[in-house]
Amino acid sequence: MSVMPPDPFETEPLGPHTSTATIEREEVREELQEPGDHERFSHYVRKEKILESALSGDPVVALCGKIWVPGRDPQKFPVCPICKEIYDGLRAPQDGGDDKS
Repeated sequence: MSVMPPDPFETEPLGPHTSTATIEREEVREELQEPGDHERFSHYVRKEKILESALSGDPVVALCGKIWVPGRDPQKFPVCPICKEIYDGLRAPQDGGDDKS
């Protein structure tokens, strides 16, 4: 005869040797981009903002909402897919400007 372990979900107390159980669940998050992906793309920024940034050193805001001070060759990176969607008119801009150029 084998002895069954106590049921951890039993509502009635089992006496002086009650035990608890931990239920584990895996949380799955689906993200369109991995953290840091903004660093792997070139972004669309209004031309006048790039010029202002070059003169002042102030950061710019890309169409996708990324904020940074430009300083690398954008030709070496693929275009940010969110910026491209916004530029193509599929999404509203996140840069605080209107969507008309």
